[in-house]
Amino acid sequence: MPDAGYLTIGKVVKKLQGQYPDLSISKVRYLEDEGLLTPSRTPSGYRLYSQHDVRRLETILYLQKNRFLPLQVIRERLEKGEGGGLGGNLPLGPLTSSREDEGLSEKLHPIDRMPELLGVSISFVRQLSEAGLIPLKKSPHGRDLVDGHDFPLIRCCEELRRYGIGPKNLRQYVTAANRESSLFEQALIVFARKGGGVEMELTSESRQQFSEAFQQMLALTGQVRDSLIHRQISRTFSRMEG
Repeated sequence: MPDAGYLTIGKVVKKLQGQYPDLSISKVRYLEDEGLLTPSRTPSGYRLYSQHDVRRLETILYLQKNRFLPLQVIRERLEKGEGGGLGGNLPLGPLTSSREDEGLSEKLHPIDRMPELLGVSISFVRQLSEAGLIPLKKSPHGRDLVDGHDFPLIRCCEELRRYGIGPKNLRQYVTAANRESSLFEQALIVFARKGGGVEMELTSESRQQFSEAFQQMLALTGQVRDSLIHRQISRTFSRMEG
């Protein structure tokens, strides 16, 4: 099969990370495992993504980030050919404009609108708050408000419920995030002073360098974590087969 116009999974991630900084190879593989992506493969097994595959991935990421849709809903929309704003040959679905979507993340929303906006129950959002995964803010009238920036996280947690992983199970990630934040802060200081040559005085240029370094560290540590978990689960499968 000719590989002209095809991209490896690493090049696909690099191509889209500017728009979706949290995108990683493991996330693309997860979407493939879920049946949302079906790249071609070389005889030796390497994935090759066509331009259509890349547009489809962009559509999935867009619907996750801006529409706050769970994967099951995204799969249904793609099967019906409703791209919702991206996706090349996929027609547009009857959804709100991207400007309105971006506006959602910039606002605080009453908790009683979560069923309407995200399709999740109010009690589930409260459970996430109690587990320390999201903060709830108070309006001047005492109403609980949800930050729109937390919508992707809420959607992700809702998706995990399909696998029996609830808010209480996710508390360990809150602890891990607090611990790893300190690790990253220290690493960025070392990077600035020795490795990266970034001036300690924050300018627009140094902020960009810090951001790029942080995203790279986040991606690399994510791969380490994924590899370790994959290894442990593989051992579990081996014991089950034995």
